[in-house]
Amino acid sequence: MFADSHCHLNFPELLANLDGALELMRQKEVGLALCVGVNLEDFPQVLALAEQHDNLYASVGVHPDYEGVEDPDVARLVALAAHPRVVAIGETGLDYFRLTGDLEWQRERFRTHIRAAREIRKPLIIHTREAAADTLRLMAEERAQEVGGVLHCFTETQAVAQSALDMGFHISFSGIVTFKNAVALKDVAKSVPLDRMLIETDAPYLAPMPHRGKRNQPAYVRHVAEEIARLRGVPLAEIEEATTQNFRRLFGIPA
Repeated sequence: MFADSHCHLNFPELLANLDGALELMRQKEVGLALCVGVNLEDFPQVLALAEQHDNLYASVGVHPDYEGVEDPDVARLVALAAHPRVVAIGETGLDYFRLTGDLEWQRERFRTHIRAAREIRKPLIIHTREAAADTLRLMAEERAQEVGGVLHCFTETQAVAQSALDMGFHISFSGIVTFKNAVALKDVAKSVPLDRMLIETDAPYLAPMPHRGKRNQPAYVRHVAEEIARLRGVPLAEIEEATTQNFRRLFGIPA
């Protein structure tokens, strides 16, 4: 059984045919998925999915790209994350690609999420894009290593991966690792310890080969595992077992 550690089943593209997405997951042996929150306004949808389906779980957080939305304080995040189906804080982090100007508000939002995670003792789901140095700096300053978590949809260098690993974090690979031009990322995927690796789709985005350019589905996480198995020269079952066990251990999900 495979586990998709990061998807957005509540987004309209997937929610419109939720039954179909869940059935395709079943067919492709994807037995677990984490529905990741990106703002508080839509969090009730994310939580409802986790409450209604035994194989789905939720996280709560506000994505760094989202302006003009509710900016939570620590108490608000802790209260929402206390629900037993909420297994992580995030998606949070820094993104200097889409937004410009004074982004101190992003950094403060990130600090709030780390503090909430430390208070409730649940792991972090961290997004970083063109902001690796500040992401790692804030993780260290706010003692994110006390709770750990995952750098999701990883596209950074081996050095960034090692810094995150040194802080006890996991590295999650998305469909990007299947792209032919992702040569450096493929090298990272070959070197990350198997006991610290996760796989994800980030659906409905970033569909892996051979579905690139189409709407992504949690079921397609199998293609990510297949590519990593190919890169590492190991049986697919080895990647399947390791990443699923890592998913359960990190997010506190019993067998």
